[in-house]
Amino acid sequence: MIEKNLIIIGGGPAGLAAAKAAYDEGERDILILEREQNLGGILNQCIHNGFGLHTFKEELTGPEYAGRYVKEVVARGIEYKLGATVINVTKDKVITCVSEAEGLAKYKAKAIILACGCRERPRGGINIAGSRCAGIFSAGTAQKLVNIDGYMVGKEVVILGSGDIGLIMARRMTFEGAKVKAVVELMPYSSGLNRNIVQCLNDFDIPLKFSHTVVDINGEGRVSSVVIAQVDEKLNPIMSTAEEIKCDTLLLSVGLLPENELSKMAGVELSPITGGGIVDDDMMTGVEGIFQCGNILHVHDLVDFVSEESDLAGRRAVAYIRNGKISKDYVDVSATGGVRYVVPQKISRQTDCATLKLKMRVANVFRNKRLVVEADGEEIFSKKRPVVAPGEMETISLNATHLDKIKKASKVVVSLKEA
Repeated sequence: MIEKNLIIIGGGPAGLAAAKAAYDEGERDILILEREQNLGGILNQCIHNGFGLHTFKEELTGPEYAGRYVKEVVARGIEYKLGATVINVTKDKVITCVSEAEGLAKYKAKAIILACGCRERPRGGINIAGSRCAGIFSAGTAQKLVNIDGYMVGKEVVILGSGDIGLIMARRMTFEGAKVKAVVELMPYSSGLNRNIVQCLNDFDIPLKFSHTVVDINGEGRVSSVVIAQVDEKLNPIMSTAEEIKCDTLLLSVGLLPENELSKMAGVELSPITGGGIVDDDMMTGVEGIFQCGNILHVHDLVDFVSEESDLAGRRAVAYIRNGKISKDYVDVSATGGVRYVVPQKISRQTDCATLKLKMRVANVFRNKRLVVEADGEEIFSKKRPVVAPGEMETISLNATHLDKIKKASKVVVSLKEA
């Protein structure tokens, strides 16, 4: 068994940022395990721009953003293994990994950072009726086929779901000569960034149908049409509104799921809302020495925020390696009143953070609200928001004064209130 101080599972933007931060904090015994043949993760297929405005103060494509972190990792001499698939993680921080180069290998780590990202919800997860024909892709799979492999997935396209990948693929397919007939969204609001609706749909006159869904898929061999219908307030289809759209391709952009199978193996407690781990202000899960960051923890809208969060995880993992187990007394942080979830879910009364960021998403589109933090019923923070929407993550920055009040409280609640 090979012993390492810090093992990072995942060589995407989260894992790379965590590795860089851990190295800069003074840790040298670091190993990144990445199952793909290149570092960079999903960013390698995101050839559109819009990345890096927060981190680098300039606009980059996905590969450019990933490339900057890869260069930083390589320049520091941080060890990484490609084509290395982790198949098991225990609560004792023993990792089992398989690769073509080394076969089966086992590692024992002092600390583990899980940075495995997320996966797309497939057709089977949403139970659409109809033929099991060719021409049905998740939006991310279509993105890889077009941008990496050079295959065109279809000529007449309907997209179900207005997640960011679906919106971006509507534009990408248009650039490649396809006709995007419609983007169909179950909810009365988009789950993607507003800028993507403007730049990817409005600029190309692609219709976005809210409160609609696909109720049937037709085709023998390949998709020939889909049937869409409006839904009621309980999201049930109103079949009298059914409309058939001729197409040869259906792309699904119906949600991302944090990749937490390894977390479950290690005994990490998961949030029923985010699907990610329940973590403290150090990004450590309930399993001592196992940390999470990035989309495995909760799905982010901007990769810049993934890097920022992962930087913290890397630095705190090094502190854990140096100091060992530190007994902590936690204050629970919960969400209510229109806020779906908040991360982290626990704040240590012993925290030495000068500032702490709480990240959250709301449950609907709200106007003229305040994001409020209360400690034992006392309002300690408030921020006016003219509009909040589920597609955009909200952030609250707490300073030392706020944290002093939180440390004395028994519970902290984040909510939306009238402005």
